Amino acid sequence: MATIKDVARRAGVSVGTVSNVLSGLPTVTKELRERVETTMRELRYQPSHVARSLKLKNTHTLAMVISDITNPFFPMIVRGAEDAAAEHGYMLSIFNTDDDIERERQVCGILSSRRVDGLLLVPALLRGDDSHIESLMQSGTPVVCMDRLPDGLDVDAVLVDNVAGVAECIRHLVRQGARRIAYLGGERKLYISSERLEGFKRGMRDAGIRIDPALVWEGDFRQESGFRIGKETLGKLQFDAVFVANIPMVLGFLRAMAEAGIEAPRDILLATFDHLEILNSFRPRLTSVAQPGYQIGQNAVKLLLDRIATPNRASRVERLSTELKIADSSLAKFN
Repeated sequence: MATIKDVARRAGVSVGTVSNVLSGLPTVTKELRERVETTMRELRYQPSHVARSLKLKNTHTLAMVISDITNPFFPMIVRGAEDAAAEHGYMLSIFNTDDDIERERQVCGILSSRRVDGLLLVPALLRGDDSHIESLMQSGTPVVCMDRLPDGLDVDAVLVDNVAGVAECIRHLVRQGARRIAYLGGERKLYISSERLEGFKRGMRDAGIRIDPALVWEGDFRQESGFRIGKETLGKLQFDAVFVANIPMVLGFLRAMAEAGIEAPRDILLATFDHLEILNSFRPRLTSVAQPGYQIGQNAVKLLLDRIATPNRASRVERLSTELKIADSSLAKFN
């Protein structure tokens, strides 16, 4: 196997010149660069990326920790991040925590002993002590949170405006004639749960409608909780519209509706947070508050690379807008 010394000898240059070509330094003339690159191809020389990363103090590798890879929303974040990373010459390593804070700590511990240039993190829902994230940051590993922001942590983040998105959808349901509107959210102590619940309250307040506490339900953002709450409420409580705070729960709720013989919008109006193209295959098509998943991943990588370049700047939080996609399930005219 050819070495850097073999390349230098064959090309008639110094080892330092070969190293400068590999590093892309502009000090090397075009003629010398072409000669070295031709020699490397002839000798089938493969540079040691590990050795180069140790010398240059970077690996051109980013880590991404996803809280629940089975949630259909997150693959779009991954795609956006992967494309942005590749555009800037970075590889992306992906880890899944299954929304388990202990697993998140374990992954962060692994990353602290393996060189990565930065971390993109969708924090696990149920939080505890966030010292593992602080330790990574203090050791010099830049971190950007996505979708969720741990309480009390001074960190860069790319989020969406949950409050405005939900409030807009509630006002739409009111315009369709709904007055007794139910809300199915996640555990209220969680960041995104509290924001989306606040959006529901704002939308109802804007419409001058009193919230019935019996119609505010708490799930856990997973499909089974949507199904369970649907079984507990459909046909037993009186309401004319339901807003569900994410896709997995609305899929469970739809299953409960089917078992109860209840249809949207014939019997109740229905809307959800998050949007997937596959929702267009449902009948009726589901009204949804769409998050810019691809843009979240893309912007998070750009923010992380900016943090790598300027490690001492103040933290920044970007908040992206949602888009209300109105479809049959929330339109009273389809009744």
